[in-house]
Amino acid sequence: MNFYIGIDLGTSACKGILTDREGRILGEHSVSYPVSSPFTNWSEQSPEDWYNAAVEILRVLSQGREKDVKGVGIAGQMHGLVLLDEHDEVLRPAILWNDGRSTEQTAYLNSLGVLPDYTGNIAFPGFTAPKILWVKENEPEIFAKVRKICLPKDYLAYRLTGVFSSEYSDAAGMLLLDVQNKCWSSEMCEICGITQDMLPTLYESYEATGRLMEEYGLPEAILCAGAGDNAGAAIGTATLRDGDCSISLGTSGTVFLPCDEFNTECGTALHNFAHANGKYHLMGCILSAASCNKWWIKDILDADYGDPAEPKYGQTGVYFLPYLTGERCPHNDVNARGAFVGLSAGTSREDMSLAVLEGVAYALRDCVEAGGVRIDRAVLCGGGAVSKVWQTVLANILGADIYLTKSEQGPSMGGALLAMTACKEYETVYEAADAIVEKTLAVKCDPRLQQIYDRGYATYKKLYPALKEVF
Repeated sequence: MNFYIGIDLGTSACKGILTDREGRILGEHSVSYPVSSPFTNWSEQSPEDWYNAAVEILRVLSQGREKDVKGVGIAGQMHGLVLLDEHDEVLRPAILWNDGRSTEQTAYLNSLGVLPDYTGNIAFPGFTAPKILWVKENEPEIFAKVRKICLPKDYLAYRLTGVFSSEYSDAAGMLLLDVQNKCWSSEMCEICGITQDMLPTLYESYEATGRLMEEYGLPEAILCAGAGDNAGAAIGTATLRDGDCSISLGTSGTVFLPCDEFNTECGTALHNFAHANGKYHLMGCILSAASCNKWWIKDILDADYGDPAEPKYGQTGVYFLPYLTGERCPHNDVNARGAFVGLSAGTSREDMSLAVLEGVAYALRDCVEAGGVRIDRAVLCGGGAVSKVWQTVLANILGADIYLTKSEQGPSMGGALLAMTACKEYETVYEAADAIVEKTLAVKCDPRLQQIYDRGYATYKKLYPALKEVF
């Protein structure tokens, strides 16, 4: 029997699953690691931690089946900057997707007015290109030694196979890729002071890039190019076609909208990226989603506290802005901060807990509306997907029926499906996802609650502009 390993290289942990060709999960393993924040708005990690975690996952999941593991696929946190020298040594800690130090470089890139022409996108502080400029300007002695520039999952791929590769879904978030034409942008490389030979060879996500090196003990295993975590989760939830939508409630929150053609009319409110199915997608991303709920329940309340027992949907009068680490879409404001608004002497813990869930959902609706997109159904994944209250809140704030998949392992399942395609278990990603991914209706949109939340959203929309100068 053939087996496949899908890896989700996340911000707080690396998670892996072992599946057969039918997508049955036969094993799971997770390894946590720290995030370093040496200064305000900084977020860094050691790539060695990722590597050690991935090697442990491969060892644990393949035990006793080493010769039968045919493929490995990695879905990874996007936008991170890993710099290697001429000896392939890491030059500094990786700068992560939620790092906000490069505001000046982001403003400079956007002031040029040419980025949408070169890349299909504008600059955000989390993207890779502003980080490159930051290193160039603030750590010139390190920048002078750079010979390779990697994304997090592509660093793992290089260590595992010796092949310096990337793929379009993750590369699209670097602001170095001409997304529409699927090639590195020579203009962006010149602006950032780098050369194209510092960047990896590009593949489609479902293409094989190389075999795992002998030292990892998986003699038959092929590595596929993989995907950015959001595109990987979309594969793992069968969000593949025009009109599909998936919402991820992880550390960050995303709205993912596949497109068969490159979108030239959505403006710059949403990201215009490549999809792991070989086509394209629009994506709205908020920097804090399930992390807001964790912050509120664990860090503030210091409790093991679940959903509000009797939620007063849309009727508490309490609002929460979920900008705990700044915000990406649609505000592009690294200085934005979280806030509770509308507290009174009668406000309860349950009211504030519900407001946190509602605030994240309102922020996701902000993304959808800023892109001029309408949705009527969405697949929900990520850690926050298990909350029935959050499912209900999202359904009625977005005006969309909410579906769940049988497997909650979106990015890692996506990695496994891409690996199966690379190994020809299935002819296409579509065939693999359609055969394996099962969706069930979780919550239908309630027209009465939708009207209540429409009024709440109108109030929510006024809060960020009113507080922007305070931030």
